[in-house]
Amino acid sequence: MPDVVIVGGGPVGLYLAALLLQEGVEVRVLEQRLQREPHSRAIGIHPPALAVLGGVGVASAMVDAGVQIRSGLAVSGGKAVGAMSFASVSERFPFVLSLPQFTTESLLEQRVNQLDGNALVRGARVTDVTDDGGRVTVAVEACQPGGTGSQITAGLMVAADGSRSLMRSLLGIQATCRTYPDHYVMGDFAADGEHLQEAVLYLEAAGIVESFPLPGGLRRWVVRLRRPARVPNAVDLARMVYLRTGIRLDPATNTMLSAFSPRSTVACRSVAGRAVLVGDAAHEISPIGGQGMNLGWLDAAELAPIIVAALAGRTVGRRLHGYAAGRRKAARVARWQSEVNMKLGRPLAPPFLALRNRAIGGVASMPAANRMVARRFTMQ
Repeated sequence: MPDVVIVGGGPVGLYLAALLLQEGVEVRVLEQRLQREPHSRAIGIHPPALAVLGGVGVASAMVDAGVQIRSGLAVSGGKAVGAMSFASVSERFPFVLSLPQFTTESLLEQRVNQLDGNALVRGARVTDVTDDGGRVTVAVEACQPGGTGSQITAGLMVAADGSRSLMRSLLGIQATCRTYPDHYVMGDFAADGEHLQEAVLYLEAAGIVESFPLPGGLRRWVVRLRRPARVPNAVDLARMVYLRTGIRLDPATNTMLSAFSPRSTVACRSVAGRAVLVGDAAHEISPIGGQGMNLGWLDAAELAPIIVAALAGRTVGRRLHGYAAGRRKAARVARWQSEVNMKLGRPLAPPFLALRNRAIGGVASMPAANRMVARRFTMQ
């Protein structure tokens, strides 16, 4: 009978588990996937998240495995519009770390296993939850053939089961959702040797193309479209990039393809009895800007000491209320930033594109404004 059951063994659930295990809390992490997703998925880790990840001893290994993006460059029509340095955003981590989510989860899982080899339970799908006011019980269904169902009772339950959170629904928590007129396709291709530690935004009339370095000599390419699209093949995506930027990608080097239409979902409350929502279960943010996973880690870092205090018998109602209000405010700020990022990438007629480019160049040329924008983009 663990102290805490965490539903969801993604990056946020694993990080929270490591935090609690370090404090001597008995934890079970229930993850329905039998194996991690092999694709790169979320790649950006911002300085505030690296700082809290250091608290469970994984930040150094992540930095060693990733690519340090130390600056950003805006390009339009083949010419540089403006540049942004991340040198001033953090003394310890003056960069955004690019690291595939597969590697991020691997390092967090290793840390959890070091602390308790039985904490993570894979192939466990939670189908129901009940809260009697003193304990929380979850019904668990085995994902693999021949598995049997079971129940796990704990003092507290944390839902880290993603943007389409079943736990949020089972707890009766409503959420507000926004959709956007923005649609994207993306893929990872071999890099050409340029901009090795630099993010590049191609601000073109047909819409933005974003490019970020990845470990292993790869780059992530993201193309904004006017309408929803199916996952493209590597040849089609390479053609899209070439038509807007003039850059040729080798389709044979492609390792990942995806298509998505961003949305924003914010739960009306993140605390329900002895259950708490964290990460995307509490607030899904557009992936443009790479804030969602980071926001979840910051949730967990703030929640963990409250859980430890509650298990020690201390009254934490006021702290939980402050936590919920503070994290909701942080989600609103992140949502606003992601919406700004998407607006900057929308198609514009040439005269308006030129005006926007001059404005971006003007901000980039002023050191104080450049530093302020850099801090905003890195969640400071």
